Amino acid sequence: MNRKKEALAPAQPLQETEDARLAVHGGSPVRRAPWPTYDKGAVFIHPEDEEAALRAIRSHLYFRYDYRAQQETECGRFEEKLCRYFGTKHALAVSSGTTALALAIMAAGIPPGSLIVCPGFTFVATPSAIVLAGCKPLLVEVDENLHLDLADLRRRWTLEIKGILVVHMRGFAADMEALTRFAAEMGVPVFEDAVPALGAELKGRKLGTFGLAGAFSSQSDKSLNCGEGGFLITNDSVLFARAVVLSGAYEGRLRRHFPDGEPPIGTDLDLPLLSFRMDEIRAALLCAEMERLPIRLERFHRNYSYVAAALSDLPQIEIRQPVAPGAYLGEAFIFRVPGGNAKWFAHALCREGIDARNLGSDEDTNVRVFWSWLFLFGTKDVTKIKALLPDTTRYLEQAVDIPLSSSLSAEDCDQLIAGVRKVAGAIGSDRNGPEPAQAVVGDDRGHALEGREAGFPQESPPAAGAADVARTRPQR
Repeated sequence: MNRKKEALAPAQPLQETEDARLAVHGGSPVRRAPWPTYDKGAVFIHPEDEEAALRAIRSHLYFRYDYRAQQETECGRFEEKLCRYFGTKHALAVSSGTTALALAIMAAGIPPGSLIVCPGFTFVATPSAIVLAGCKPLLVEVDENLHLDLADLRRRWTLEIKGILVVHMRGFAADMEALTRFAAEMGVPVFEDAVPALGAELKGRKLGTFGLAGAFSSQSDKSLNCGEGGFLITNDSVLFARAVVLSGAYEGRLRRHFPDGEPPIGTDLDLPLLSFRMDEIRAALLCAEMERLPIRLERFHRNYSYVAAALSDLPQIEIRQPVAPGAYLGEAFIFRVPGGNAKWFAHALCREGIDARNLGSDEDTNVRVFWSWLFLFGTKDVTKIKALLPDTTRYLEQAVDIPLSSSLSAEDCDQLIAGVRKVAGAIGSDRNGPEPAQAVVGDDRGHALEGREAGFPQESPPAAGAADVARTRPQR
């Protein structure tokens, strides 16, 4: 597909023809092929990765602690590779990103019952991890670009707050320089929920390395994928040692993580054993995937920068802006529709064949919005809950989220651009369009497609260099 400058020019006014009419009005959709998604088996996986997992299976050594030295296990090799990649002293492979977050808080010695700050726009796992660690979430507003609002945090500050859990939500870096300065001023640690941003950087520094500890996920839609799993990184040896014990290293196994000396804590009997370990099969798969992580990260950035540049002139939408140039992963394209109906906009895009979601839709059970976290509130009255964070509510109700896979071709990106332009061009005449349906990719009849019917291959994709097939309806 031609990507010359003229291809990025504003779309011509829509004419009442079969092709120009919106698909929701009976016109032809921009695309008929489904957007690739992880839940249909479309993942970034290569034969070398499969062979690594098979090697671990054939070894019959699935538990990370056996007769082998730490550096000879799959988990040990994966953790060593993580330390080199992030430039940190320690890495601990665990069962999920949520457990990595909880371990960071618990291992830092945060007293149970303390308040931990987190933004109102994040995945439900963030406040859940705070609860798992025995603490209480304190939700804070986000700004128009969906970043934690530091001014609102200052207004809400109380001495009961013992930590700040920053989230790089949908792959966009939070303003870590400002937030770490503020945390130092208040004398509390910063923890990074980098679960949705594995590999992203802020001014040349990898996300997850700014705070006391960073937590990541290797769940099915993340930059590294083994279906479940996660890991913790830190330079604090005491926090690391405590996290190792809490994660499930017992009867002297803690010493294996400190081959060059004694652990900095005296005993492994002072802490509970929570069994948050990663197994050898997942670690083997992830260790192999890391070899091709730079390829996938480059594709995320390439696709995002192309789409964002091509749509930057549209007056009907406001594209989410990073806190610094390039400070994003690029696996999601988010914009707001301040003067229109974002729910209808997302629905119209889905009918054009572009997977989209209105983040604040009142017809979508979406656990990325705080008013869905009923376990945090003493009421089920959504109106009252929304009133607690009115700015966040407004911005999410205006927001449209389009997942961007690293597998997208130039043609896919151009179809996305054409779809957004087509719907935006009609927003003035059909602002209060038809009631939106659930945001799923469908065929030309609006029917959801799955599995082989959706056209995804069931075997492994070609080796690195060809387009990888990945998910575009991520969980975070």
